[in-house]
Amino acid sequence: MDRKEFLSQVGIGVAALLAPACIGGLSGCKKNTTATKVDFTINTSTGTLAKNGGFLVSNSVIVARTNAGAFIAVAAACTHQGTTVNYNSTNDVFVCPNHNAIFSENGSVMQGPATINLTKYNTTLTGTSLRVFS
Repeated sequence: MDRKEFLSQVGIGVAALLAPACIGGLSGCKKNTTATKVDFTINTSTGTLAKNGGFLVSNSVIVARTNAGAFIAVAAACTHQGTTVNYNSTNDVFVCPNHNAIFSENGSVMQGPATINLTKYNTTLTGTSLRVFS
């Protein structure tokens, strides 16, 4: 085997090894890398959560108050490329402003390009203190 043939074979071998990783990286979808443990409290008597339709991001979690007054919480990072999602109170959905992925109140993908659901967190309201936890 001469030098040219050797380099050609090595190049093909390396390309074969790297192709799956490169192709997988092109999809843009990220694994849900949310922290496994979430536990914090928010005061709902002031700020954006004081009224229906408001939302805020805290501790990598987006917490929203639906038009019906219920509190919902999901991971704030879109599972497509990690952009922080917003809450659309008109439709009670979470929307990624980057590529318009839409997630339901419970974090399920309703419209891509995201293919992985947002992690949903539990909420408990005691007076005006909202506990968000996993």
